[in-house]
Amino acid sequence: MNSGKAYRDRLIKLLARGPKRPSELSVRARLRALGRTGGELIEDNLTDRAAILTYYGIMAIFPGLLVLVASASVLGGPTARSVARGIESMTFGPSQNIIAESIANLQQNRREAGIVAIIGLVIAFYSASGYVGAFMRAANAIYDVPEGRPVWKTLPLRFLITVVTGLFLALSALGIVFTGRLATEIGQLLNIDPERIRIFEIFKWPFLVVAFGLLLAVLYWAAPNARQGGFRWITPGSILATLVWVAVSGGFAFYIARFDSFDRTYGALGGVVVFLVWLWLTNVAVLLGAEFDAELARERAIAAGLPPRTEPYLPLRDLPKEVEEESDI
Repeated sequence: MNSGKAYRDRLIKLLARGPKRPSELSVRARLRALGRTGGELIEDNLTDRAAILTYYGIMAIFPGLLVLVASASVLGGPTARSVARGIESMTFGPSQNIIAESIANLQQNRREAGIVAIIGLVIAFYSASGYVGAFMRAANAIYDVPEGRPVWKTLPLRFLITVVTGLFLALSALGIVFTGRLATEIGQLLNIDPERIRIFEIFKWPFLVVAFGLLLAVLYWAAPNARQGGFRWITPGSILATLVWVAVSGGFAFYIARFDSFDRTYGALGGVVVFLVWLWLTNVAVLLGAEFDAELARERAIAAGLPPRTEPYLPLRDLPKEVEEESDI
């Protein structure tokens, strides 16, 4: 791998002569990139990396639910019960009983609920930071680049991405929880026109899908140690990942509705297994989108004159401490 400073400088000059955006590539080049994406999915072990991301995701999601449960308990009264019903509707199988018991216990001691909310928030943030770190390692493998950024750069970056991701997930969870009767109650409390509440109910799902695509664009741009040019709010990879995620989620939901193999095989744990498989498929779709963006970047480099098998095909943001011997392009 060519990772020296002189190589990086030559690569920057070379790429300046080529296409600046994926839209400037020929249709044939884009199809080649799409075709290689499937092969790279296997070569880069993205299904295994998706399993790692699923682990960190689970470690972040359940403390996050604990925060919602504790927050609902602090509120108390009818609103808390409505929030609790919304949270329970987001969960599955045996976990519904666990959450119901947790809400009942925490409502009896609101001071304890506040402490639980703080602890859950810390654990959720730590686990989400682990997810971002694993995604950064996966992104480097996808772009075929070493990690050269020092710790004093990667840690703040992980923190920032985690905050952005956490805000998105929190807003998504609130959007899912504050629905139906609870949305009506909140609207009456805040004196919001019921028509606006109905509009919110209709458009929140398309909004969440678009927000998911924008979140992916941030992850795809910030995670790898590769200079991709300027930040783009929408990338071909984020579009592909969103479409694949919607299609896979819909297809998986249809399969679960038509066939009860999970319930027959796993019994009471069927709901848990379904959720884990869906989360793994989601992470596969996310990594697939990153791979597509990487292959489009490779095609741009090839169009600029870089030999097809040369790596890295994008200049590194930071060089590793031990730089390998440089070679000419």
